[in-house]
Amino acid sequence: MKSLFTHIFTLSVLTLIGFNHAEAGGPIGTNQLAGGNVNTITTAVPLLMISPDARAGAMGDAGVATTPDANSIHWNPAKLAFIEDDMGFAVSYTPWLRALVPDINLAYLSGYKKIDDQQTIGASLLYFSLGNIVFTNIVGEVTGEFNPNEFAFDVAYARKLGDQISGGIAMRYIYSNLTGGYYIESAGESKPGQSIAADLSVFYTDEVTVGEKDATLGLGMNISNIGAKISYTETADQDFIPINMRLGGALTINIDEYNTIMFAGDINKLLVPTPPVYDTAGAGNSGQGNILYGKDPNRSIVSGMFGSFSDAPGVIINSETGERSVFREEMRELTYSAGVEYWYDGQFAIRAGYFYEHATKGARKYFTLGAGLKYNVFGLDFAYLIPTSARHPLENTLRFSLVFDFEGFKEQASSDTPSVE
Repeated sequence: MKSLFTHIFTLSVLTLIGFNHAEAGGPIGTNQLAGGNVNTITTAVPLLMISPDARAGAMGDAGVATTPDANSIHWNPAKLAFIEDDMGFAVSYTPWLRALVPDINLAYLSGYKKIDDQQTIGASLLYFSLGNIVFTNIVGEVTGEFNPNEFAFDVAYARKLGDQISGGIAMRYIYSNLTGGYYIESAGESKPGQSIAADLSVFYTDEVTVGEKDATLGLGMNISNIGAKISYTETADQDFIPINMRLGGALTINIDEYNTIMFAGDINKLLVPTPPVYDTAGAGNSGQGNILYGKDPNRSIVSGMFGSFSDAPGVIINSETGERSVFREEMRELTYSAGVEYWYDGQFAIRAGYFYEHATKGARKYFTLGAGLKYNVFGLDFAYLIPTSARHPLENTLRFSLVFDFEGFKEQASSDTPSVE
């Protein structure tokens, strides 16, 4: 049963890294460090890093500084303070890894309500189903079935701190049930992983000019998933959740009365320990020995966050002397998102983007395309993911989002009401 648990946990991790490949073309294995090049960072509950909505998904997963909408809780809760409508919500659906498994799905429900002109509250639910798992014994007899699933429930609060700046906080409950309580050899009875986490965010926006055109500048930062580690058994080591720092900007240019265009970009850095290089000689059955390069990953949350900027074992820059560059590997741990969004008359949108992750850190590289349609009460968005490599598990990934605007509903109801003279 231990191998089964490992398989399910690996499947959860694959929802984020998607069978990535190293620069040489071979599959990336855990802590495979030939030449000191490949060293991926994995965490528990990677679903927290998946883009849940179609708008950001069509813009290369850029969203920390884009104009606020009902999905802002995931990207930057502080943006909600500057949202224009009084209330709204959105529902999104993504069939995930369909090139690999036919029944993995991601669903996201989010909404917000303005308290006054200065404050906004919001809530969201992210649900991830990993499909159906059939349990068998050592002779192949079916002993049961289970549907592994994970979810995260958020509540958020945003407040303006000035005319152009706001702050936000989100509290998150995380539940990850990967084994359904089955017994795991050498680890004992399994249990769902649970954690509490928080997001701290800030958003700045101001009116600027680009040439002779009016424009809006947005800058944002969100440190998300600051929370406790997760364990799936009483005896197993605890795993970090994906504590992440996201920085970015966006520029929206009003071309004329009917046309606007926005350019956005994000940079991400996981604030969790980087796997070190171990001396496996004489390590025995554990597969690990003394740490040769890097730092011990079994650290506290605070130590892991601050140490994540300097704990990489380093990239070999001199094969003869074995000299390593820690800074170079730390820079490789950054991921980049860039996107563009064009609106015509505030009703029809076309979007495109690109996401980049270094080949030694996961190798996710893909283009994104999408479109949006808005009509008074609701808006419909969809996104399509195009990996740069052939036969990739993320190919043909589609995202769908339906956004409801209650302010538009009120305006439509008001216009439909006949006047009394």
